[in-house]
Amino acid sequence: MSRQHQFKVREENILAMAEQLLLESGDGDITLDSLADQLDLAKGTLYKHFSSKDELYLRIIIRYEEQLFEINRVDDCASAGVARMIFQQLLNPQKAMLLNQIEERLAASVTGLNRLFAELYDIRRQRMKRLIDIVSAYLKEQHSSMTTRDYLCTIWAMGQGGAGLLNSSFYQRYLGRRDTLRYALVQQMLDLPGHYPAHTADESLNDEDMQDLVEQIETESAEHRNTQY
Repeated sequence: MSRQHQFKVREENILAMAEQLLLESGDGDITLDSLADQLDLAKGTLYKHFSSKDELYLRIIIRYEEQLFEINRVDDCASAGVARMIFQQLLNPQKAMLLNQIEERLAASVTGLNRLFAELYDIRRQRMKRLIDIVSAYLKEQHSSMTTRDYLCTIWAMGQGGAGLLNSSFYQRYLGRRDTLRYALVQQMLDLPGHYPAHTADESLNDEDMQDLVEQIETESAEHRNTQY
């Protein structure tokens, strides 16, 4: 095994353990000392991979975004793609909520991470383009007048809200079976477009909305590629 490969393997182990400790902590923070102890590494070794704890956190978020991107690259029917979009947040609600909170905290208060945020947003935009294709295809299958933008926002709201309920120490006492709730939320999202039947003109507007979204993402991606960090 080459030294470069050993370095990458060790980095992946650090990220995986750091994520595990974050989820176990419940408060969105860990110490590098505890991380080094768990990995049986010198604390200085961590700094060979990450310049700060904030960079480590953002790398964990990037890794999670890459995993979501790979999941959404599965090429099957549009309804399965829509269901996966929601299940991604509902199957591990603590992780979805915690990493979102950490990202917002870093974006609001930490400097010096512009390059990594650009990397994160680039991966996310690639995933969004894939999600737009899935959602647009499903709306056409359902002959729905909902726009791609509105349906995407509704899916994200349902996923985020459902994750919040499933992760709540208070409300989860009243939810009944968690798996039943997950499937109910997914079924509601799959049924929703059918409540808005389309006419020919509506389908044309949806095509335009999808194209506007894609063009917006591509424009922002080009701007970020041309930005010097």
